[in-house]
Amino acid sequence: MHKIIVAVGSTRHPKLNAVREALTVFGPILNSSAQFEVVGVEVPSGVSHTPASREELMAGARFRAEALVKLARERGEPWKYFVGLEGGLDVVQENGQRLVFLQSWAYVTDGNNSGAYGQSGAVQMPEPLAAEVLDRGTELSAAIDAYAGGQGIRDAQGAWGVLTQNLITRQEAFRVAVLSAFAPFFNASLYDNRRAHAK
Repeated sequence: MHKIIVAVGSTRHPKLNAVREALTVFGPILNSSAQFEVVGVEVPSGVSHTPASREELMAGARFRAEALVKLARERGEPWKYFVGLEGGLDVVQENGQRLVFLQSWAYVTDGNNSGAYGQSGAVQMPEPLAAEVLDRGTELSAAIDAYAGGQGIRDAQGAWGVLTQNLITRQEAFRVAVLSAFAPFFNASLYDNRRAHAK
């Protein structure tokens, strides 16, 4: 049984555990004869501490994955897949009202011009919490600690857990994003460009 190493652009436990959990589901489909190992490496996101748009979230996830690819080439690391994870806010206007959603995004690449995004879904944030982050510039991790009266929430259930009473935790949101982003890899025949163009 050979080993496939999946590099993740973070050392935070909810993110690493999300990738590990997702791999238990799709790993056997991706490669039934492989043993998967997850390594976490802190890399820059290239975006603000709390991304405030879908575009920024996607860019942050992609930048993290691309930073891992660059690092692997420089160091000669045997990493096979590169995962960037980014959490933050998506702001939309509806009927003249600002609605702010918490989202978690993933970007996965094999380092060979093949990459895909995945998203967790979204949960609407209470306006006072959204205002603290967007209008006063407080980092989400600090804002959720103050709002919920906790400490280190980001490394536990996350804002997701606080807002959903732990029905969806930060780790679970990232797990769904990772599963979605890996779909073109473990379901490659369906995503094959030649097949898509033949229809």
